[in-house]
Amino acid sequence: MRIDVHAHVWTDDYLDLLDRYGKTDTATQRGTGAGLGGELDARFELMDSVGVTHQVLSPAPQSPHFADPEHALHAARFVNDQYAEVVRRWPGRFLAFVSLPLPHVDLALAELARGLDELGMVGACATTTVLDRSIADPAFDPVFAELDRRGSVLYVHPSGVGAGSELITEHRLTWSIGAPIEDTVAIMRLILAGVPSRHPRMRILASHLGGALPMLLQRADNQVGWEAPDTPEKPSAAARRMWFDSVGHGHVPALRAAVESFGADRIVLGTDFPYEAGDLFRTAVTYVEHSGLPADQARRILDTNAPALLGLAAL
Repeated sequence: MRIDVHAHVWTDDYLDLLDRYGKTDTATQRGTGAGLGGELDARFELMDSVGVTHQVLSPAPQSPHFADPEHALHAARFVNDQYAEVVRRWPGRFLAFVSLPLPHVDLALAELARGLDELGMVGACATTTVLDRSIADPAFDPVFAELDRRGSVLYVHPSGVGAGSELITEHRLTWSIGAPIEDTVAIMRLILAGVPSRHPRMRILASHLGGALPMLLQRADNQVGWEAPDTPEKPSAAARRMWFDSVGHGHVPALRAAVESFGADRIVLGTDFPYEAGDLFRTAVTYVEHSGLPADQARRILDTNAPALLGLAAL
C-alpha cells in the first residue's frame, strides 16, 4: 500500500453550501481538478503512475467550522456523507477523515463517533485555527480526549488565514509561506499546551513537514525554558510524538531536515493534490526516493508509515 494522507475532494455542491453559510474564499478550491466527475480518471492515472494506491480525503481549508451550530453540523454531515459515499464507490482508491463541526464540541463528539463508527473513516481533521481560535484551545480538550481514548488520528491542516497577519494575507503570501507558518504556530501551540503528552494515544498528523519547525526545533528547546517554563516537555520530545506529511514541493533539503529532526518513522507520504498535480504530483512521491535518504527510510515514508499510523496495515 502507498497511502497519500494529504489529498482533497471539493464538489460544487459542498462549496455552494459553504457560500450560503457565509464563506467568502471558496473560489480557490473551484475548478482545480479535485471534483468527482470526469477528472477522476486523470486523477487515478496520476496515482497509478507513481504507485499511490489510496488517498485520504479531507476538505480543509474548507472545513465546516461555523459560529452557527446548525450551519456547522449540516456542513459537516454533508461533507462526511459525501466522502463516505466516495469511499464506498472507490474503496481501492480513497479513505477519508471525519470533518468536525467545530467549535461546537458536543456536536463534534457526536459527529466524530458517527464518522468513525458508522461511516468507517480513519481519523478526524481540523484546521490550524477555528474561527480565530487555536486548535490547541483548551475548549477542544474533550475532542482530544475522545481521539486519545480511541487511539485515532487528528490531522491538522492550515486554515488559509495567513496566521492572522495582514503582513501575509495582504501581500499575496497566504499559501506560499502563510500555510507553513500556520503549521508551525499550531504545532508549537499544541506542544506548549501539553496536548501530545496529555493525549499520547491521539496520533497528531501535521501538514507540510511541520512547516518551519525542523529548522526551529533546537531553538525552541533552548528558548522554551524561560519563555514558556510551564511547557511539560521539550518541544523536540513532544514533536517526536507527532507525525508529519511529506509535502515539501520536491525540496530535498526540507525533507532531510524533517527526517533528521523528527525521525523517518514520523514522516508519511502526502501530495496536497490537486495543488501538486501532474509532474508536481509525481515529484511529491519520487523526491523521497531520490533524496539520498537510506533506502529503508524512503520505503518507510512511502509505503509503511501511513498504513501503520492509520491502523490499516492489513487493508
